[in-house]
Amino acid sequence: MADEDYSDVVLPPSLLDTDLYKFSMQQAVLHHFPNVEGTYRFTHRDKDVYFTRECFVRFQRSASQFDKIKLTPEEREWLAKACPYLKPSYLNFLSAYRFKPAQLRLSFEPIPEDVDKDAHGDVKARGNIHIHAVGPWQETILWEVPLMACLSEIYFTTADKDWNYDGQEEQAYEKAKTLLAAGCSFSEFGTRRRRSYRTQDLIMKAILRAQKDSPDAPAKVSGTSNVHFAMKYNVPPMGTIAHEWFMGVGALQGYEHANSTALKLWEEVYNNVLLIALTDTFSTEAFYTDFVRDPHFAQHWTGLRQDSGDPFAYAPRAKAVYERLGVDYRTKTIIFSDALTVDKALALKKQCDELGFKCSFGIGTSLSNDFKKASDGAEKSRALNMVIKLSSVDGKPTVKISDDITKNTGEPETVRRVKGIFRIPITDKDEVIL
Repeated sequence: MADEDYSDVVLPPSLLDTDLYKFSMQQAVLHHFPNVEGTYRFTHRDKDVYFTRECFVRFQRSASQFDKIKLTPEEREWLAKACPYLKPSYLNFLSAYRFKPAQLRLSFEPIPEDVDKDAHGDVKARGNIHIHAVGPWQETILWEVPLMACLSEIYFTTADKDWNYDGQEEQAYEKAKTLLAAGCSFSEFGTRRRRSYRTQDLIMKAILRAQKDSPDAPAKVSGTSNVHFAMKYNVPPMGTIAHEWFMGVGALQGYEHANSTALKLWEEVYNNVLLIALTDTFSTEAFYTDFVRDPHFAQHWTGLRQDSGDPFAYAPRAKAVYERLGVDYRTKTIIFSDALTVDKALALKKQCDELGFKCSFGIGTSLSNDFKKASDGAEKSRALNMVIKLSSVDGKPTVKISDDITKNTGEPETVRRVKGIFRIPITDKDEVIL
């Protein structure tokens, strides 16, 4: 029998083609929660956008080949130098790590209108894709980012081809020039929802060229969250911690003081580095309750990350909390990372300057998936609005409450229970959380 042809698969070029915080959290999981089962689940938020059977089959074939990806000796050597907080024992683990496609549960559910088409083998039949990753948390934690990048690239080369690369590099260059001239230091955060690997590569070239062409600009490109591109372009890999750390800690060790517990456990691994706290896992107000309860965190951690809710309410509220604790907020940094555009970043920078806050920006989809339709250059080609979130640890369901109800995830019963713990109003929308 001839070998099966896998020429159509989409694979990351490297194990490093992911966000830095996946590695930092993986090391923390290995330290504190080895061999705890972790389940991840895919959610596609736009209910009027569908995948096709062709897209699913190609995605399924690609995912089956992820076990070919491994860390090279050169990559390990670079990681050890660029990220000295990654311990040799962890780098040994990462060198031996292989994705296990058997951990994935993938399925395609045709929409009612296309059930018959799908049954007759029509590759254009539309439907929804379901993804679960089940296995030891220290292993399944790495599926999220490359799997979403893979799915996005396949979707935009099968189900939606009404776009092209025309003007992409120039567009990113102009965005970067504008940001740098306005004093907005920023990092590229676009891996998870990039249109393609080629797109992110073009973006990295463009923003670094903009920096080279702006030697007197009051800001700089801080780096990229993508570790592979950080190595390729010799820039700092950027990132610290994500919602899943707080979600997992809450489920495993209790929600009442999950934020402070998560920060404490993180410090035990990282001590004086990677200390930007993500505040909105169970709502930012719930975070501040623990922040005020133990001022050590406000003093020791170098800043906060805003990722949902009203970004313009964030810095004034953070200033009030720091002042209440007697901490000089002007020594702290806010990282804004929620659906940023150039205009929003400029307005937030102006506000932070007026307040005296240091700030920086993590810009994702606006750089790595900002396209127009080829058939109508005035109409936007929508990026996929998708997430893969931790759904359970050790059999216990996890939740994310967020400062934006459209970003809430978790089983409705658990969401309502956790909202009760944090005295967050329960709404009718809690009944339909995915």
